[in-house]
Amino acid sequence: MELRGIDTSPLQWSGDCLVVGLFEEAIELSGALAELDQFVSGTLSELIAEFEFKGKEGSSAVTRVGSNHPIRKIAVVGLGKSAAPKLESWRRAAAAAARLGKKEKCKTLGISLPIWNEDAGVTTQAIVEGVELALYQDTRFKSDTEEKGLKLERIDLLGLSEQDAAITRARQVCLGVSLARELVAAPANIVTPITMAETAEAIAREYGLDIKILEREDCEKLGMGAFLGVAQASDLPPKFIHLIYRPEGVPRKKVAIVGKGLTFDSGGLNIKGAGSGIEMMKTDMGGAAATLGAAKAIAQIKPDVEVHFISAVTENMISGHAMHPGDILTASNGKTIEVNNTDAEGRLTLADALVYTDKLGVDAIVDLATLTGACVIALGDDIAGFWTEDDTLASQLTQASERSGEKLWQMPFEEKYFDGLKSVVADMKNTGPRPGGAITAALFLKQFVKDTPWAHIDIAGPVWTDKENGYNNPGATGFPVRMLVDWVLS
Repeated sequence: MELRGIDTSPLQWSGDCLVVGLFEEAIELSGALAELDQFVSGTLSELIAEFEFKGKEGSSAVTRVGSNHPIRKIAVVGLGKSAAPKLESWRRAAAAAARLGKKEKCKTLGISLPIWNEDAGVTTQAIVEGVELALYQDTRFKSDTEEKGLKLERIDLLGLSEQDAAITRARQVCLGVSLARELVAAPANIVTPITMAETAEAIAREYGLDIKILEREDCEKLGMGAFLGVAQASDLPPKFIHLIYRPEGVPRKKVAIVGKGLTFDSGGLNIKGAGSGIEMMKTDMGGAAATLGAAKAIAQIKPDVEVHFISAVTENMISGHAMHPGDILTASNGKTIEVNNTDAEGRLTLADALVYTDKLGVDAIVDLATLTGACVIALGDDIAGFWTEDDTLASQLTQASERSGEKLWQMPFEEKYFDGLKSVVADMKNTGPRPGGAITAALFLKQFVKDTPWAHIDIAGPVWTDKENGYNNPGATGFPVRMLVDWVLS
C-alpha cells in the first residue's frame, strides 16, 4: 500500500473516500469545513446530523456523496476535545479512518486531520502509526488468506507534503511493532529459544548490528545458575541473546533494554492449573519480543545512541530434570535463591540477565517482562506498571509513554515488603506473599542491579488484547516498542 503526504486541499482531492477529523467543538461547521460542506452539496452536515456524530475520540461515520462527484464517499472521525489534545487522539483517528476505508472497500483514501503540534512531523508520525498499526493483519496460520473485494491501494495525507522523513520513521517504528506482534502471537512450537536467536541474528545481518549468542556452556562459565535452573527441564537449549547497535562516531549515550524471554511457561512442577491461561503462555516472551522489535526499528532509524538488546531465552517445562520447589539456585552475582514456586521463573531468568547487563557500563537499563498477574489486577489490561528509583529515568519513561500513547504508571518500591522474600536457608525466596506481588517481584529484581540507573516495566496486561482497541486488532499489541524507541531517541 502506498502512503504519501500531499499538499492537496480537501476541495481539490478526488478519490473513493475523504475522511475529515473533527473536534467535539467543531461539529458546527465553519471556515474551511463549511466550504467543504458546500463543495459536497451539504453532505457533510447531513452526515453529522443523521448519525448524531459528536466528535468523540475514535468515533466515525460515513456516507455517499452524490453521483458524478470527484469524491465518492465522505467520512468523519472524532478527535475529542480540542482543549486538551494528545498525539494519541491523532493515532486513534487515523486508525479509525484506515479501518473505515478498508471496510468501505476503498482503493484510494484521503485523510484530512488538523495539525496539532507545532512540529508537523510529530503529528504526521502519529497519524502514520495509527494507519499502519490498524491495517496490520496476521494471517500466517490461516489456510485462506485471500482478501475479498477491493484492496486499499493508496492513502493520501492531505496538507502533509513535506513530511517524508516523518512518514518513513513511523513506518520503521511500525516494522518493529509488527515483528514484536508476530513473535508474541506465534505459538510455542513456532517461536522457540532457537528461532528467537535466529531472529536476532537475522536483524544483525540485515542492519549490520553486532551480536553474541551465549550457549548453555557459556552461561555456565558465567555462573548463571538462576537462568539455567529454569532452562534445565526443557529439551530445547537456552539462548542468551546480546544484540548491539553501535552508531557511527561517539555515542551520545549508552543504554540497554532487557526483555523476559520465556517462549513457553508451563509453570514447571508448580504447574499451571485449570483457568490459569496456560494456553496463552506463548506470550510470556513479550518482553523479549518487544526488545527485538525495538532493535529492528532502531537499527533502521540509526540514532547517535549505543543500544544493547538482551534476553535470556528458554522454556519453563516439566521433566525429570526440572527444578524442584525448595531447590536453591545461585545467580551470577553470587546471590542464592530458594525456589518456593517454579512458576515464578521469569524473575530468575531476568536476575542473571540484569547482572550481565549491569557490567556493561551503560547509562541506564530498562527491563520489560510479562512478570505478574498482580500487576494486571492493580492496573488492568491497558496500563503497564513501572518501578525505578532514578527520577531522571522515571521522567524520561513517563514522557516517552505520553508521546507514544503506550500507558505506564509508576509503582512504589516498598522496601519493607522485601521481608516477604526472606528465606531461612538462602539469601531470598523467589516469591513473597500474594498481596503486593508485583512490588515484591520488582524488589526481587532490584537485588541484581548494583550501580546502573534501572527501571523495571511489568507488561503482563497490555501485551495482548482480546478485542479491537484503538489501533490494536485482537491479538498481540507489540507493547511497548514505540515507547522504547522514543526513550532511546530522547
